[in-house]
Amino acid sequence: MTEAIYLKVQNKCEDIKEKRRVSVNGMLNILGVSRSGYNSWLHRLPSNQQKRKKIVKKKIREIYDKSHQNYGAPKIAKEIQKAGEKISEHTVGKYMKELGIKAQYIKPLKMKFLLEFSCETSVYCTK
Repeated sequence: MTEAIYLKVQNKCEDIKEKRRVSVNGMLNILGVSRSGYNSWLHRLPSNQQKRKKIVKKKIREIYDKSHQNYGAPKIAKEIQKAGEKISEHTVGKYMKELGIKAQYIKPLKMKFLLEFSCETSVYCTK
């Protein structure tokens, strides 16, 4: 019984997928883009800026992993600048956001001191 239900659902899903299928020419006409422009974009080589961005993102990821996910944009920017690459902290932060990484923030430890000293030997207490 349940197998028949699963088969019906599967058939309906396949029908829906086939109805939604649109050709490339149809999409290009809807978007108002020429086919030659689409093909030239499809086969375009990456620019020097795109190549550099890919290399820098790889360096950022390496430094970030090497620091055990502790370094943020300022420290990573300094590390890359030490290696001889010219890059700003803002750019590193933007690339880190694109990669979906951020530095770990560790809250400073706060000690709770006793206001009333009931025991002479204890200096602080953790309640």
